[in-house]
Amino acid sequence: MTHFPTWSRRDAIRMAAWLTAAAGTPVAARSVVRKAARGGPVLKGDSAFLDAVSQTMIPRTATPGAGDVHTGAFVAMALAHGLHGARQPLAADTTSALRAYARPDGSLDHIAWLRGALDRRAAPSFLAATPARRHTALAALDAEAFAAGGDHHPWHVVKALILTGYYTSEAGGSQELRYEAVPGRYDPDLPVTPQTRAISNDWTAVDFG
Repeated sequence: MTHFPTWSRRDAIRMAAWLTAAAGTPVAARSVVRKAARGGPVLKGDSAFLDAVSQTMIPRTATPGAGDVHTGAFVAMALAHGLHGARQPLAADTTSALRAYARPDGSLDHIAWLRGALDRRAAPSFLAATPARRHTALAALDAEAFAAGGDHHPWHVVKALILTGYYTSEAGGSQELRYEAVPGRYDPDLPVTPQTRAISNDWTAVDFG
């Protein structure tokens, strides 16, 4: 006969909270993505554009890419609700180029800014560009954001949300990463190779940027 451990009420609550945080966030987010948010309704076209950006950043390999799992819908909702400080007013020393994409409340419209930034680099349009040109345009933007003095570059916010949305999706969390519902024995010294995948339910080992 198989014997199962006895869970206390506290254990059950802790597990339910963890499951909600680790697995439920993107699903819930995507179910309401077209509802009105604090900054207005999230448009389907915005989600499609962000899917294209996400897929360029995390393309399909042996596992689905970020666009394949509709990470863009999560990113659009997260931006509308101000995750990662996305709805904070622009700083007083913000350049006029960024202020051109300011909302009435003074915060940056990250989607409009990102579309403009990538369209310029993949002229005439990021969405109309080949996958190679999309990659080149996004790589140039990423290099600009992580160059010296780019600490407050708006791409940091979008990139962090793409990573969060993808790696908390079912594909990202259980295929791209390794998921173990019941961790095995404790091994203090294990070999790590380039093929070793982080465990998605070990939050001390997963960094979303």
